[in-house]
Amino acid sequence: MKLETIAIHGGNRVTDSEKPVIQPITLSTTFLHQQDTMMYSRLNNPNRFALEQVLSALEKGVDAAAFSSGNAAGTAVFQSLEPGSHIIAPDDMYHGLKNSILLLFKGVLEADFVDMSDLEAVEKAFKPNTRLVWVETPSNPLLKITDIRKVAALAKAHGAIFGVDSTFATPVFQNPIDLGADIVMHSTTKFFGGHSDIIGGALITKTKDTFWEKIKTVQKIGGAVPSPMDCYYLCRSIKTLPYRMKGHSEHAMVIANFLFQHPKVEKVHYPGLKTHPGHEIAASQMTGFSGILSFEVKGGAEEADKVISKLHYFSNATSLGGVESLIERRAAVEGPNSKTPKNLIRVSVGLEHLDDLLADLDQAFASLK
Repeated sequence: MKLETIAIHGGNRVTDSEKPVIQPITLSTTFLHQQDTMMYSRLNNPNRFALEQVLSALEKGVDAAAFSSGNAAGTAVFQSLEPGSHIIAPDDMYHGLKNSILLLFKGVLEADFVDMSDLEAVEKAFKPNTRLVWVETPSNPLLKITDIRKVAALAKAHGAIFGVDSTFATPVFQNPIDLGADIVMHSTTKFFGGHSDIIGGALITKTKDTFWEKIKTVQKIGGAVPSPMDCYYLCRSIKTLPYRMKGHSEHAMVIANFLFQHPKVEKVHYPGLKTHPGHEIAASQMTGFSGILSFEVKGGAEEADKVISKLHYFSNATSLGGVESLIERRAAVEGPNSKTPKNLIRVSVGLEHLDDLLADLDQAFASLK
């Protein structure tokens, strides 16, 4: 099956005697003892099974594990490492997962945060106890691009597990397993959900090895699993994912070009632009550049906040990947320790009409002197 067909049919598992076209929601927490994998809903559930099935197929993996949030998914990877393990992670990564490493595993795991677009820096960061190389590409919020193939080769040469957070790209535009990744992570809250009303996360694996079994144990025993309702709605949203992503990407490209040419914009971070330092690598490993971009307003935080305050169709809110456009000054969200430029604005480009979005941005910039 092609991607669009997998998205529509890969999450349907007929479990009802009436044979409905769409799999119903199974709310029962417990199941009769029989020759089946279902016993208790924390361990498995028909809707979670269906979700994991379609996620695995979309990412070309052999198995998937769904979680109650993206942070729970990423944390499960770190929790599956042996105490004393060393992690190489991006200097520009989602602050929630970075805090997971720094706060939840303080004194348990070691970590170095490096510029993953600098292969020499990545290679220098390896230690004898390095067990995991964690990559986020495109990154949040600077949209840095990591060469997945080359970092995969470095991880393999040092006997480390290689994980890729591919939330911004989705399997519509990037398949890290095909490029050498061992594990792929998604915050399914974002583009998979697509409507800003579901929180979830997922891991997909290349092989069912002992490390994957540890992750599945964390999922089942730790219990940070999505509800049957969330699984059902994610499967429903995934059916339109390929077509939504095409719209997000097309809109983002137009808006990136608009911002790039605007006299009140200092810099645009979007890998679809040929001026982006990671454009060639992105083009070699992605089939589209997704719907997230960031840009720096000329001036500082005050000017950035003013632009945001004048917008009508871009909601000033955290998160991304919904059909509605969202915008925020990222440093204000990340807190006082943020290294993100104070004037940087992150945009999740929605599916509103482009003319309306461009006109909205134009009038907001007009408020600046």
